[in-house]
Amino acid sequence: MKTRMTNYKPLLLLMFVLASWITFTVFQNATKLWTALNLPISLHQWNLITKASWPEASLCPVISAAETELRIKAIMEKLDQQIPPRPFAHMNTTTSAAHSTATILNPRHTYCRGDQLDVLLEARDHLGRRKQYGGDFLRARMSSPALKAGASGRVTDFNNGTYLVSFTLFWEGRVSLSVLLIHPSEGVSALWRARNQGYDRVIFIGQFSSGASQVNTDCALVLNSSAELCQYLDAQDQEAFYCVRPQHLPCATLIYMHSKNKNVSYLSKQEKSLFERSNVGVEIMENFNVISVSKCNKETVPMKEKCKPGMTSTVPSGHVWKNTWNPASCSLATVEMNKCLRGKSVYLLGDSTVRQWMEYFKTSIRTLKSVDLHESGKLQHQLAVDLDRNINIQWQKHGYPLIGSITYSVKEIEYIARAIDRTGGEKNTVIVISLGQHFRPFPIDVFIRRVLNVHKAVQRLLLRSPDTMVVIKAENIREMHNDAERFSDFHGYIQYLAIKEIFQDLNVGLIDAWDITIAYGTNNVHPPEYVVRNEVNVFLNYIC
Repeated sequence: MKTRMTNYKPLLLLMFVLASWITFTVFQNATKLWTALNLPISLHQWNLITKASWPEASLCPVISAAETELRIKAIMEKLDQQIPPRPFAHMNTTTSAAHSTATILNPRHTYCRGDQLDVLLEARDHLGRRKQYGGDFLRARMSSPALKAGASGRVTDFNNGTYLVSFTLFWEGRVSLSVLLIHPSEGVSALWRARNQGYDRVIFIGQFSSGASQVNTDCALVLNSSAELCQYLDAQDQEAFYCVRPQHLPCATLIYMHSKNKNVSYLSKQEKSLFERSNVGVEIMENFNVISVSKCNKETVPMKEKCKPGMTSTVPSGHVWKNTWNPASCSLATVEMNKCLRGKSVYLLGDSTVRQWMEYFKTSIRTLKSVDLHESGKLQHQLAVDLDRNINIQWQKHGYPLIGSITYSVKEIEYIARAIDRTGGEKNTVIVISLGQHFRPFPIDVFIRRVLNVHKAVQRLLLRSPDTMVVIKAENIREMHNDAERFSDFHGYIQYLAIKEIFQDLNVGLIDAWDITIAYGTNNVHPPEYVVRNEVNVFLNYIC
């Protein structure tokens, strides 16, 4: 065992010295940008793009659309370099969870709470041959179901077919370890290529209506059509959405929208086999026994400071114990929601995962009354107020793309950046932003452009009203076996990394829903209420 560890000591030392904050592993070269997002040197490498070649936020509040396009191009080029093509002739040459091996380093009969337990993984293909490159998409988690406890693990890719998985033993008791092979590196490469190849895996149907006339036409972010088009352009940020122009009706009569999946795929038949249910999320540590963790009479852990925006993120960022989220680097106080929100205006901007917050607030604060805004549908703008306490909470959906098989109104649809621009902001104004799930089926530049434009809007807001609190709710993991080409967590993971990095130069709070939902083990696009409650608790600690 000691001999096997010798070659890894320098890298292990580097891991402990530098800050690492990623729980998955994806990429290929540890000295380059996006692999660095898996390794301890992540922030330094990423800053080569986000900081060194971009104007400082505080010094350059006005950034043109052309400059934004240059930023997107630079990020895309780096991503393409870090996720190289991995063509394969046969399924047998791809990574196999069953044939890959896991070895606990320096195993013991009993571990102590607070220790780090390291596992060395060696990826092998279906013929048992050692893989010579990394890039497998892995998810590490430790759990104690009887204690309702869980936490993510940190994965380091050595880019040669071996991985180090590090678990922090946060609690006492019997602990199970898990490392799932979500996708082999060959699948990661295929998903990346396919994602950026086309916009037409999802098509939107717009309903135009005026008087007795009603017409449905195809709509999309990009429409390959010779027909005349209606363009719905955000002039400030140059983001556009298109519909085929209906005959005899003006473009302004677009009132409703819904979407549907098209029978379009950019994966080969062989590549599709990698995403069959039996090949997604396969356990590597199948035959491992639970480990025993004791208190070991260690010294009392020093008190941690209260959680606040701008704190450095860790990996893992915390753990769940007795179904309650406990951050690793700070402490959460018990906050009385009614008192905390008194006098505050809370704007929840984004997708349905932050709409869950709205629903939670309405059920948890009995004095909060919904206001009928005379809109219809599941995605209607929601407003709730408590006049006695002067609490105002509202949820608003983000702009296109907005995927939904149920028809929703687009009369009032608005990009988040515009909603932020019309918000005055002050010390009692709180904005929560959640973007991600609806962008997964589309090329990554769509998401990067949107986040950069929202970043610019937040930057403008904080310049005019620096006391305004802004919180980013990262996207969460979702169902593992639900249409990988469109909705794989690999797509979400790239977006999770991007939004964290793009916003790291601003004084905003982060709700790390990605790590939280891994810890809870909720593979659901809409996590259960107890997860939402814990996300909101972090939020309340930020603002009160």
